[in-house]
Amino acid sequence: MSFDTIAILDWSGGNDRGPRPKADAIWLAVVRQGVAEEPVYLRNRQVAEAALSELMAEEQAAGRRLFLGVDFPFGYPQGFAEALTGRADPLALWDWFETRIEDAPKSNNRFDLAGEINRRFGGTGPFWSNGLPRDIDGLPRTKQGYRNPFPDRRACEDRANGAFTCWQMAGAGAVGSQVFMGLPVLERLRRRFDVAVWPFEPLDRAVALVEVWPSLLAPRIAAERAPGEIKDRAQVRVLARGIADLPAETLTAMLDVTAPEEGWIFGLGFEAALAGPALAPPPLSNDCFALPPGVDWVPVDDALAHLRDTLDPVVAVEEAPLDEAEGRILAQEITARRSNPPQANSAVDGYGFAGPLPEGVARLPLVAGRAAAGVPFAGAVPSGQALRILTGAALPVGVDTVALQEDVTTDGGQIALNGPLKRGANARRAGEDVGAGDTVRRAGRRLTPADLALLAAVGHGALPLRRRLRVGVLSTGDEIRPPGSEAGPGQIFDANRPMLLALARRWGFAAVDLGIAPDDRAGLRDRLDAAAAQADVVLSSGGASAGDEDHMSALLREEGAMQLWRIAVKPGRPLALGTWGRVPVFGLPGNPVAALVCALIFARPALEVLAGGDWCVPQGFDVPAGFAKLKKPGRREYLRARMRGGRAEVFGSEGSGRISGLSWAEGLVELPDGAAEIAEGDPVRFLPFASFGV
Repeated sequence: MSFDTIAILDWSGGNDRGPRPKADAIWLAVVRQGVAEEPVYLRNRQVAEAALSELMAEEQAAGRRLFLGVDFPFGYPQGFAEALTGRADPLALWDWFETRIEDAPKSNNRFDLAGEINRRFGGTGPFWSNGLPRDIDGLPRTKQGYRNPFPDRRACEDRANGAFTCWQMAGAGAVGSQVFMGLPVLERLRRRFDVAVWPFEPLDRAVALVEVWPSLLAPRIAAERAPGEIKDRAQVRVLARGIADLPAETLTAMLDVTAPEEGWIFGLGFEAALAGPALAPPPLSNDCFALPPGVDWVPVDDALAHLRDTLDPVVAVEEAPLDEAEGRILAQEITARRSNPPQANSAVDGYGFAGPLPEGVARLPLVAGRAAAGVPFAGAVPSGQALRILTGAALPVGVDTVALQEDVTTDGGQIALNGPLKRGANARRAGEDVGAGDTVRRAGRRLTPADLALLAAVGHGALPLRRRLRVGVLSTGDEIRPPGSEAGPGQIFDANRPMLLALARRWGFAAVDLGIAPDDRAGLRDRLDAAAAQADVVLSSGGASAGDEDHMSALLREEGAMQLWRIAVKPGRPLALGTWGRVPVFGLPGNPVAALVCALIFARPALEVLAGGDWCVPQGFDVPAGFAKLKKPGRREYLRARMRGGRAEVFGSEGSGRISGLSWAEGLVELPDGAAEIAEGDPVRFLPFASFGV
């Protein structure tokens, strides 16, 4: 099966969103005969219906087959259509809604209609959540007292991790309102054009209406979403492109679904095919490190700002189980799939009833049974009576307040306690921590164990994550020997590579040991070619200046992708930055002290951004100096330091060859760019190594 035109519609159940493109609005993306058009913002449903009519008329007149994907359910859980219309036909529901929904750009009757439907079934469900300031008979604002005579989800929604129920009418993830306001529009289009509705009808007509859910492609959308692009716009654009690129046989297999009453989500079970090949962001441009013309010496703050403004993620997005996510970086914002707590529950062991209690002695008859965590009480507690309830148990109907068992006496038939006790005492509200649909973590977050607890609690078992950044570490120089080997006259052991590899691992990256490259231009070129195939970014040390044997900077310059930054910093100063085969290269100084300082100050935040994370700023503290120093102007200085007796001590020598000072230190004292005269007791800025993630 094939289509000439693919169109994807992101729908909204809300009011007119105004003339300027906004999130949570209606967006339409079209790929016509393989050519993608710019997504279109549609400010309200009236404008959207006109645009869809124009699209269908144009495609039908041109003889092109149109696949129109719409992002809300086409059917309800089993039994609802027959109960409401007398026919187990989802398209009868479309007609039913079309004759009853009243819709204008700034108002509609969806909540009143939901209340009317609920009253047909006893007034406690199936719909819930009223988004209006006035109460509506039969439509509960929360799930307190809610009863649904139908299944909560369709079969496809049980398989689609994170899909919202169609019964919710307001709040985050209010799919119910989208269905109410969308089905009438689709029904009118059915009547006007040659349309088949999937999967209820054979797709043998000019237009196929297909239910889609962009969240099936969440990792791909996150990877391809442009900086600052509205999420809804990105969703329709990426999904339209993904469907347009499908082979005809794959598309046919995806559409081979039997779901005659509830409908189905297109692509469910075929997520890998829709996602396409593993996607990575575009590589950095060769001039991303270029400084403005005329810049010579670069102040530290200017260097950091330039890196922050020009770097972007270079790693792909993948989905991984929750138990593999610790220390990984989120690729997109995560919303709660369920509330925490999911229902109102008791915070203590005690007795539940309807509060409040006035001052004085209260005696309440006990209802037979009890409520416990995981074993809810099946009935309702009558007004003026109480129920035994344990910590974590869901509050049954008729209970909103819990008295501590220590404050209660009982003879087994009634309880006695002293008031007053306010309504809601010792009870947790549903969603008081996190509500369903709330954003719980944003893209760029490096996940902690506490984050995993939160994400598990709100329903996530897998997450879209950035692949771990592969950081290659290369030492250069004929004089460098591997640690533990034999070293001859004029040779030194490689201190930088073990240090930088350990830093990369400590920062949560995948460390790639690239070994030691001799001072040979051709050999170093081969090493860099190999590094570009193994790593996403390279940290090299040595050869980063402009001397005869500084082959790293010379090779990068030959490639037309090298910038030698002379940074006004001590220790450090030369920092070679460039790209090799589109892989960013950080040429650090060869001196271990300078290499560590430059890695902490410049490489660490840059690597975090390349990995898809947030720019890192070390947390410093003003503390009394335990030393005296006269500092010259012109360069920012970082002194190896540690805290003793509430004061910052500095290492006895500032010589950059004194590696022992790195092990002695617990952090750095940062001295400003200008001249400074520091006496003991003066405040200085102390940056603990822990604030650099070390």
